[in-house]
Amino acid sequence: MGMVITVASGKGGTGKTTAVATLASCLAALGFKTLCIDFDAGLKNLDIPLCMTDFTVMDYMDILSGRLDLMEACSESPQIPNLFFLAAPVAGDPEIPDPAKLRSMFDEIRDEFDYCLVDAPSGIGQGFIQAHEGADMSVIVTTGELPSMRDAQRAVSAVRDMGIKDVRLLVNRVLPKNYKRIRTTIDDVIDAVGARLLGLIPEDKYIFRALHANIPLILYKKRLAAYDFLDAARRITGEDLPLRQKK
Repeated sequence: MGMVITVASGKGGTGKTTAVATLASCLAALGFKTLCIDFDAGLKNLDIPLCMTDFTVMDYMDILSGRLDLMEACSESPQIPNLFFLAAPVAGDPEIPDPAKLRSMFDEIRDEFDYCLVDAPSGIGQGFIQAHEGADMSVIVTTGELPSMRDAQRAVSAVRDMGIKDVRLLVNRVLPKNYKRIRTTIDDVIDAVGARLLGLIPEDKYIFRALHANIPLILYKKRLAAYDFLDAARRITGEDLPLRQKK
């Protein structure tokens, strides 16, 4: 039985979508059959960090409507074995999915895949709720900026109100010297948001370069942050790993 993990953020600009793509790529590289679903209808862009822009013809509404079976709608990555992608609808205001049909789709996904990562829309609106409909775990992505932390705390509360108990925190774009200058620590971020830490991802110029080179981060020639994403992916699988030292 597979696991559905919804990745969300209280606000935009946290690097959530790149985090989804890279975590999924790492899980696939570890040998797990992994599906990425873009749930951000109208503003979808998960295909870009996955380097699968040419594979966005079908979307999850094709499954919910019964037009296609699950595996007919999913596309396999041509670069990373075990990695699959399911796009969001093009329309900005698609038909609101029936919650029962969503749960049924995620049950089918659990039977087919080891892991499914859902890229939720930013904020805590209707799309956020739909993306968590079948979630076994929620990962909230934040940066160390105060507005991002406050919104992440609200997102954590919203997830817990939906009855999801396994809520994790991924702190992205970590630049230690910024924390030192304002005399704060990652522990302060964790305390402010109120969720168990999954990983720390450093600020890394190679994420930007890999994205614009149309190369998945884990395959880019220089991929410093990818190792921290890999550690986070291994923690998802149950491994107990220490944090890497950040300079």
